[in-house]
Amino acid sequence: MRVIFLFLITNLAVLVVLSVILQVFNVKNMGGLLILALLIGMGGSFISLAISKWLVKKIMKVQVIEQPSNPAEIWLVNTVQELAKGAGIGMPEVAIYDSPAINAFATGMNRDDALVAVSTGLLHSMNQTEVEGVLGHEVSHIANGDMVILALIQGVVNTFVLVLAWVIGMIVDRLLFKNRQGPGIGYFIASYVAEIVLAILASIIVMWFSRQREFRADAGSAKLVGADKMIGALQRLQMAHSGQLPEQLATFGINSSKTRSLTQRLFSTHPPLDERIKALQI
Repeated sequence: MRVIFLFLITNLAVLVVLSVILQVFNVKNMGGLLILALLIGMGGSFISLAISKWLVKKIMKVQVIEQPSNPAEIWLVNTVQELAKGAGIGMPEVAIYDSPAINAFATGMNRDDALVAVSTGLLHSMNQTEVEGVLGHEVSHIANGDMVILALIQGVVNTFVLVLAWVIGMIVDRLLFKNRQGPGIGYFIASYVAEIVLAILASIIVMWFSRQREFRADAGSAKLVGADKMIGALQRLQMAHSGQLPEQLATFGINSSKTRSLTQRLFSTHPPLDERIKALQI
């Protein structure tokens, strides 16, 4: 679950930094406050998205295939190229990263300049038909503009989080610290703590939208390569016990764990595999 986790953490970090910078302007009117909240909220989200490709390349050490060096890489690049053409998008960068986990992901701000990466574990554990289903899923994410859609949703959520956090900070500052002269220490502490807590809770909304986009990507793959191939890939994942990115890390990865508790389900980026297979069989 790496890319979404990186996106959310980067977004939160940018949000806090921009919020600190905001204090320099000492905005006092509500209109200015709302405008700056919107700018900061959207800024945090889209800055995170803009650096997503660079971030995953550095942290996950993905190796972009510049020149295919073996039959497997040639097949992988050619398959992505065919799928991208069928989906009406530009050719993404194709990459492999070293991991025993059976997974893949797509990321990038531009649907014509994205990145599709697959793990070595996926290539070793799935046959070409199943891998094709996975690649169709990732290409569909790009074609559907899911990265930008989730960034927009995150930006709106950020805006509400900032406004509520600032209101909480002012209430705490005035009621508990009896500060009537302007923002004091109580405001800064309470607002920053509230930003972090509210951002974590608000991520439930982003996760819900992420799960809906997974269903759409599955359906997109079914159209590109056939439902049987996508179902086969998901069924292969069901049989794999270690085939997933760490749950705290993923954006647009193919894998998903079997969520059990309500908390796990609320904060999961992917629906349970059973639900995804059932949706394709209807």
